[in-house]
Amino acid sequence: MAGVAKSGRRAWLARVPDSLLTVRSLTRSYGDHLVLDGLDLDVAPGEAVALVGPNGSGKSTLLRCVAGVDEPSAGTIELAGRPLDERDAEIRAALAVVMDDLDFFPDLSVVEHLDLFAKAHGLADAEAQVNEVLEEVGLTTASAQLPGTLSSGQRRRLALASAFVRPRRLLVLDEPEQRLDVGGVEWLGERLVRELADGLGVLLASHHPALVERVADRVVDLGAP
Repeated sequence: MAGVAKSGRRAWLARVPDSLLTVRSLTRSYGDHLVLDGLDLDVAPGEAVALVGPNGSGKSTLLRCVAGVDEPSAGTIELAGRPLDERDAEIRAALAVVMDDLDFFPDLSVVEHLDLFAKAHGLADAEAQVNEVLEEVGLTTASAQLPGTLSSGQRRRLALASAFVRPRRLLVLDEPEQRLDVGGVEWLGERLVRELADGLGVLLASHHPALVERVADRVVDLGAP
């Protein structure tokens, strides 16, 4: 399920060094407010790194920079040795992101959303993949519903399904446990462990100690002095 769609992309990612994600001297400031100051970070294939710390410590800022939706003030970010540029088609194919502010198309049903993600990334078995993910995230009975009719927990499951239905090598997750019930958090932990077993990298921010303990190989506390 986690395979990359095209042979050229597989060849590029087959050359992944010890570090899948490499962040060096990352700095992000907003005016006079310094959020990240010369941060170094690595995520290896098959490794999960959890970002912890209080609100305002820079967790979401770091993830947004890695996802390409925010621009660092200084420093570099590379994916498999390639400069991480969200405009690069190969980077987009390898990077799956779930942020808290993910938007949905209001006129597309749940299944139409997932079909769009799968087909946009060239999956040959898109329908089967979508059906499998729908069942896993518990949205089969809601597949015809529009996003605006879903509960907050169902919307979070749809966001996660959008990442799991497409090719990926690195998952970037901002508090993915939000609005999931206890069973949902347990499922998420099991799913992320399977992603790691498939050799994917995971970078997540979380306030859920049990999820961090279940998934993370390393913990980076951005609030530590």
